[in-house]
Order: sequence, then C-alpha cells, then structure tokens
Amino acid sequence: MKPAPFDYVRADSVDEALDVLAQAGADARILAGGQSLLPMLNMRLARPEIVIDLMRIPALKIVDEKGGALIIHAAVRQIEIERRPNLAKDQQLLAAALAFVGHAQTRSRGTVCGSVAHADPSAELPLVLVALGGSVHLRSRRAKRKVAAEAFFTGMMTTDRHDDEMVEAITFPPKEPTTGYAFREVARRHGDFAIVACAASADAKGGRLAVGGVAERPVVRAMPLPGSSAINDALDEFAWTLEARDDMHASARYRRELVRRIGKSTLEEAVQCRA
Repeated sequence: MKPAPFDYVRADSVDEALDVLAQAGADARILAGGQSLLPMLNMRLARPEIVIDLMRIPALKIVDEKGGALIIHAAVRQIEIERRPNLAKDQQLLAAALAFVGHAQTRSRGTVCGSVAHADPSAELPLVLVALGGSVHLRSRRAKRKVAAEAFFTGMMTTDRHDDEMVEAITFPPKEPTTGYAFREVARRHGDFAIVACAASADAKGGRLAVGGVAERPVVRAMPLPGSSAINDALDEFAWTLEARDDMHASARYRRELVRRIGKSTLEEAVQCRA
C-alpha cells in the first residue's frame, strides 16, 4: 500500500521543527528513523497532513554524558549506541536489551528516541528506560519539560507528549555501584516484539523488575531478592495485576506464567551480576 498524501518538511533546525508543530499540532507526525512511522503510513494507520523530518538537525545528533548519565538526542540511531565504547560497562541493562531490538538492519536506521516516542508496550527500549527510572525531555515552542519515564507512557502507544511537543532527548541514569542488571525476553523469533520481556536490577537491599509485552505500557515494581520466602508471592501478585489478555501470539495464562518464571530468573541473573 501507499500512504495517504501529506506534506513533507525537512527541518534544518529544532526551532523550524517546533514552529511547524506549533502550527499543525495533531495533524503533524515526527519522522526520525522511520522504522515505526513508515509502515503505519503505508498501511494508512496514520494519516498526518505533515511529516517533519528531524534527521538533518545537527543539534539532535548528539550523545552527552553527565555524571555517568547517558543523554541521547532524537536523531541518534540505535546502532550508534550499540557500538558505543564501554556501553556494557556503563549501561549494562541498555547494552543487554539492544541485542533484542529488531535486527541489525532496523537498528542501523531506527532511533532510540523514536522507539520511546512510539511507545509500543512490547518494545525493549521503553522498558529499559522505565526499569532504570529514566526520563524523557519534551520541547515545544512554548517551553521545555522533563517527564519521568514511568509517567510518560500512559497506555497502548500513548504518551504524555502534547501535540505541539517533540521528544528532544531521553536520559538513562548512571549505573549504580554494587547493583546488577539483567534483561531477558521471550519472542516467537529473535528480533520480533516480545511476548514477555523482563528488565531487572538488584542491590543488597532488594530488586526492581520491569515487565513489557503484557500490560498496555511497561510496568515496574519493587521486588524481594531471589531466595526470599516472599519472592514467589510477589511475582504471582505482579503477574495478575498486569491484566494479561489472550491474543494471537499467546494466552493470558501463558504470559502470567512467563512473568513468574522469566521474572524470577532475570532477578537471579541481576543478583549474580552485582559488582
């Protein structure tokens, strides 16, 4: 199929992109890597009047490090982060998850911020951002604001972004000392969206487990450490609160069981990875 007609704006600056967004509002869509938007345009699931291309804006191709935090701007491709020196040391969870994000071909085109903005509940990068307590930097012609990742995702492919705002950057917090991280997922094939994905962190006091692919957005919960008598009950309660549904890929019962089993093994791996 071919997309419905739309106007194309190749923005040369952030200000130009924001001016168009301010005028078009909900009738505009942001194009970065295009791995999510272009299929939606071709299937006419999205019918914007204007598409704003950000990929030639130098200010959005920057990756900053501040105090160990990784700040990734909107035009940075996933492959650039995957190939970043010391990523596995500095951002252990992000490095582990990137291997599951699509395929090498899609990671060479797709952007990190684009995946976050698309907000697919089965996508790995939004899950990692929530698991780490990261944040999303939003900008409009009126103002800038920073939103915690857990509050940014509001439902199935819906976010707290306003119609005149763009995702300018996202921040992954620094790795905490003596904390271990782990990522696991179950999918029909490697590179497919996850049926269930789990991202975990653990320190001496306890763990955190984030789950994607079950609820309408990534969900994170504090957890007892494996070995505690409370871990099985905590995982069982978490699995039920996610309100899994049957679909063509898996039953709700199967997803709940994966949360229990994969969640526990991911927490166990995080404990083993503590420095």
